[in-house]
Order: sequence, then C-alpha cells, then structure tokens
Amino acid sequence: MRLRINHSLKFLLAILGLQFLLATITALGQGADPVKVDAQSEQLIKGALRFLAKHQSPNGSWQGLDSKERLYPVANTAYALIAFQACGHLPDEGEYGANVRRGMTYLLNSVSDEGLIGDQNSGQYMYFHGIATIALAELYGQTGNRQVKPKLSRLIKVIVSSQNNEGGWRYRPIVHDADISVTVLQVVALRAAKNGGLNVPQKTMDEAVSYVRKCYSDRERGFAYQPGGKPGFARTAAAIYSLQVCGKYDDPLVKAGSRYLFQKFSSHEKWFTYGNYYAAPAHYMIGGETWKKWYGLISETLRKRVQRDGELIYWSGDVGRIYSTAAHATILAMPYHYLPLYQR
Repeated sequence: MRLRINHSLKFLLAILGLQFLLATITALGQGADPVKVDAQSEQLIKGALRFLAKHQSPNGSWQGLDSKERLYPVANTAYALIAFQACGHLPDEGEYGANVRRGMTYLLNSVSDEGLIGDQNSGQYMYFHGIATIALAELYGQTGNRQVKPKLSRLIKVIVSSQNNEGGWRYRPIVHDADISVTVLQVVALRAAKNGGLNVPQKTMDEAVSYVRKCYSDRERGFAYQPGGKPGFARTAAAIYSLQVCGKYDDPLVKAGSRYLFQKFSSHEKWFTYGNYYAAPAHYMIGGETWKKWYGLISETLRKRVQRDGELIYWSGDVGRIYSTAAHATILAMPYHYLPLYQR
C-alpha cells in the first residue's frame, strides 16, 4: 500500500529547505522506488513546462498549435494541467501556479448544467470529457477546492450514466457500444474522483473490469480495441492501466499485457504518445525492476525525439505539439510522485 503525501506538506518542506525529510517521507509513501528523475530528464521537463506556459491562451486554455489539436481545446487544457500537476504545480502554488489556476477556471467555465463539457457535438466527445474529468478530479483531490466539486460531480454522473451494457464506453455520452480507448479515460476519471472522496458506484467499476477482460486475446496475449479484434500496443497499454485503476494490480492479465508491451515497444509505433501515456503509469504501478526497465526505455526514447527552440522543449507526434509535450512531460515526471492517481 502506498501512502499519499499531501502536496502542501511537500511544498512547505521544500521552502524550508528540508529536502532530505521530504525525500524520506516520499520514499516511505511510495515504497522502494528504484527510479529517479536524473538531471537530463529534469531539464527536459523544465523546458517542456516553459513551452506549455508560453502557449497558454489569454482565456486560460491551450488552443493547440497544430491543425488537428486545435479541434480539442478542452482536451489540450486538461493534458497540460495534468503535466503541471505531475511536477508539483497547483493553483497559485509553484512557479506555474497562475497558469494552473487559469486552466482550471477555463475547464470549470466549460462545464454545462447537464455535466457536459466543450463541444458536445464532437464525434470524439467522450475522449475530452474523460481527460477533463481526470484533470479536475486530480486538482480537487489535492486542493479540496470548493469550486471544483459541484461541476466535477456533474461530469462523473455523465460518465456513470453513459456506460453501456457490456461495461464500456464509446465516443458519445449515450448507452451504445464501447471500445477500450474511450473506456480507459472514463475508468481513470472515476478512480481519480473516488480518490478525491466523490461517490463512484462499485458496480460501475466492476462492469468496466468485465468489459476490459473481454478485449483480451488468449492467442496473442494482448488486448484489442473491441472484443474479438486484433491486439495492439496502445490498446494493451490502455487495458492494463484500466485494470489497475480498478484495483486489479496483480491480475495475471496485467502481467501478460506488460510482457506484450515490452515485446511490441517501438519508437515508430503509430500511436506512440497515446500508448505510452498509459503504458508508463501501468508500469509505474507494477513497480520495482519492471518500472525501472520501462522508465529507462521510454526516457531514452523521448530524449532522442525531443525538439528544441532555445530554452523551450517540445515533442511532436500523434495529434500535435501541445498534446505530445504535455503527455511526455507527465511521463518523465512520474518519479516525482506528485499525482495521487499514479499511486496504488
């Protein structure tokens, strides 16, 4: 079991110069984590945060720098907020506290009375509903901000009510079919909200586990987009992370999925950023030498793929530069142990 360390305590200890005590408390909370953020990765993280801060819009959102990601300002903003949180920045706390506060306000202002957020007619709606809910749930869990809870509760109700009969979710907030790529975001959002003290029906989580299991292929030892389909890297990463956030940490399918990911890992993976955004926390939760091996693999790959603009660091791929940079900074920052969501 891992002990969650209150962010305010971490922040205070850092200010007082008690880094040794902070490191000791964190180590006790996380167990013997063999992974540390080295100087090179830390410089990449700092440059990535500078890049994200520079490209925040006046209204608090991240509108995107590339044609595809400009369609999803809510999702961009959520991914950016998670990256800042992963590095210890909360609303009005830390170097980028003001950026986080403005981003949080943008998301809150985007939630309707019905609990929908952003472009409700988008064919990809539940993707950004899920990631926005995760960002706000993590903020609420760490700060207890009273402004967040009512709207977060509405977002959660939409997720619970739109689960289909198989236990999964699809692109629109209606009970229809399902796939693993949408399902993972909803179960992570539910877990984050539950961690923050919100009511999440256990039945919803149990049925999600049932759906994820159906996507497993005994023949290929990986997970498919939908039951009976062909397994893939990103799909398997999403699936084993889903099982873990539902509490199935030691499930044999998690171990099988991890082996599949190591076998299939490639810097040329079509959905490299998307897949590793789930593969990294999945292996973080496995912990030990497995996590150490995975972090070494992904951090070395990210160093080779990085792009620079003076002191600004960014990555391209999958969707666009804001999304990729936020996702990769979050991955590199996992050994900081700031996000409650990434703790068992």
